Amino acid sequence: MIRRNGHVTKGDLHHRLTEILSPSAMAWLEEACEAVGPFPSTVLYFSATAGLQCGQAPLGPDLDPWTVDDAARTLILTSLRLEGPPLAETIETVYRRGDDAERRAVLRALPLLPIGADLLHLVKEALNTGNPRLIAAALGPYAAEHLDQPAWRDGVFACLLLGIPLIMVADLHRRIDPDLIVVFGDHAAQYRAADRPVPADLREAMPGRDRTLRAG
Repeated sequence: MIRRNGHVTKGDLHHRLTEILSPSAMAWLEEACEAVGPFPSTVLYFSATAGLQCGQAPLGPDLDPWTVDDAARTLILTSLRLEGPPLAETIETVYRRGDDAERRAVLRALPLLPIGADLLHLVKEALNTGNPRLIAAALGPYAAEHLDQPAWRDGVFACLLLGIPLIMVADLHRRIDPDLIVVFGDHAAQYRAADRPVPADLREAMPGRDRTLRAG
């Protein structure tokens, strides 16, 4: 399984969890996914307890930065038998009532939910929290598809300021623009001026000639 610039499928998550979860933890998760279908209000309970039941270990370097509880919560959320506004309202309720781990999972689950741009405001809120883990989760495929360029650019700039690896930004090379390339170059120059090595992810983010001239 290869990480595809933040693009992960339900199948990827389910397959990995079957490899690393204990039989009892996997049985709990399958029961949770079945229960939220006919009883969507139970999603709050299952989201809150997923970390305790399944653990919080990393899913592996090919699925970095996903964790076991991220994946379990995502499978639970995607098992809801809702659509349109009722689905969006339920997902937002999980986000509002959850802790940071639950909110991170909601942000990572967004591109796998049939909600269009209805929950884009959650992404915008997360980008303004100053919380590196929420910001990294917010800049996944959902933001890459729906966030307008100025807001997306500001999110990437927040990554630079907070030291969030640019590999966490989904579709960076597709959405990068001249203004952001200038920002990357200026940021790289600050590293050189301080006699510090330019991070590899920053060098790789700048295409071609800019990578050579600006990153050094």
